[in-house]
Amino acid sequence: MVLTLAHWLYLFGTVLIIVTMLFRKNVVVPAIGVTFFVALSYTGSLGVALQSTFRASLVAASSLFDIFLIIAVMTALLRSLKDIGADQKMIVPFQKVMVNGHVSYFVLIIITYVISLFFWPTPAVPLVGAILIPVAIRAGLPPLGAGIAISLAGQGMALSSDYIIQIAPTLSASASNLSVSVVADRALVLSIITGVIAIGLAYLFLRKKIQSPSENHLKVWEETGMKNESDEEETSKSNQIFNKKKGNFFAFLVPIAFLFIVGYMVYSKVSGTAEMEGGEGAALIGGAALLLLLASALTNNMKESLEQVSKHIIGGLIFAFKAMGIVLPIAGFFFLGNDETAAPILGMAEGAPAFLFELILAGEHLIPSNGFLAAFGMLFIGMITGLDGSGFSGLPLTGALAGPLGSTMGIDPATLAAIGQMGAIWVGGGTLIAWSSLVAVAGFARVPVMDLVRKCFLPVVIGLVLSTLFAVLFF
Repeated sequence: MVLTLAHWLYLFGTVLIIVTMLFRKNVVVPAIGVTFFVALSYTGSLGVALQSTFRASLVAASSLFDIFLIIAVMTALLRSLKDIGADQKMIVPFQKVMVNGHVSYFVLIIITYVISLFFWPTPAVPLVGAILIPVAIRAGLPPLGAGIAISLAGQGMALSSDYIIQIAPTLSASASNLSVSVVADRALVLSIITGVIAIGLAYLFLRKKIQSPSENHLKVWEETGMKNESDEEETSKSNQIFNKKKGNFFAFLVPIAFLFIVGYMVYSKVSGTAEMEGGEGAALIGGAALLLLLASALTNNMKESLEQVSKHIIGGLIFAFKAMGIVLPIAGFFFLGNDETAAPILGMAEGAPAFLFELILAGEHLIPSNGFLAAFGMLFIGMITGLDGSGFSGLPLTGALAGPLGSTMGIDPATLAAIGQMGAIWVGGGTLIAWSSLVAVAGFARVPVMDLVRKCFLPVVIGLVLSTLFAVLFF
């Protein structure tokens, strides 16, 4: 294997992006810059290099737009449900079972996990935090315990598998042309193992601090609030009263509809009657969400429904691009490492280079053929990429590495992609990084974010190590 200057520039770019992440800096600039120089070195044409720099993001966008769209649709639905008070009514019944701090810890975990699977943790945190954290604290759960429960269940276990919307497994699989379904299934198993271990260990560390139920716990906690939320609460309550019947109806309809879809997806996977790959499953969820969005808007205010639906979809798209837009130039660079996606980026019909795969092959003799080392190496790389506080921006890298590493080290690439996904999202998604969405969790729980990081660190790391060991032994 003869390596060209373009290969070495691609390797330099990969290392540069990782180092940039280590220093907690944004990696968009190095991704764009190195894409240009790799294309310039390979083609020898300034014009083609400039075109390739743009096409890299364009190819990434065309591959990932379904991801942006499903985020937008689900966010729009949640906003529409909020208009009629159904968002809060969906979880109010769970307040009745939070009889003490021990039960409250696990109730927070279950509700956060379920909501985060469908809507992602970003909308789940304010939904659960605003309604259930005060109930849990009154029941005797320390505020820090409530924050740990929400972060481990939402930003950790639910987001790392992303099994319903399947954005994360799609990002992990696309760079090496792996099966999204296989990556998603393995990521789900590993996320549950990591989550159960982390949640269990965190509970053992917390259990002695759980107190008996008392209204005084809530009074003390409320005194730590940084702002007066009474106006927002009164507005929310009046909105729910005004839309009581409508809110109750959609609070019942939406969960039932999604549970039916999930049941159908599980049935189709088990029975083999239909293939529910990442795109098909996301489209099914997205189509149902759009119809529910229309129904809720029409029910709330028929005269204003046309404007409201458009407003919510636009808001959802804005949120989607804010959340995922940074991924495009980063994914574009790593798509350059795969020959199938490199061809349209470089404007070639055939014969495109596979920079990453060829680099791995050239250094194959230096790499011990050991699946154990490959698995834990991928976990480490994933955790490093998560240091940027996103969790998703590193998935194109771990996915791109999974294909060539798996084929040379004797381990299934889909397993490596799932392991890398675990490391990236558990770290960067919001459990171990203070500059991630963990800030939102800490804000709702009213605890210092660094305290939350310290309490989550050991349980999460132990969970990741043991789940990776499981993957090596059984996948």
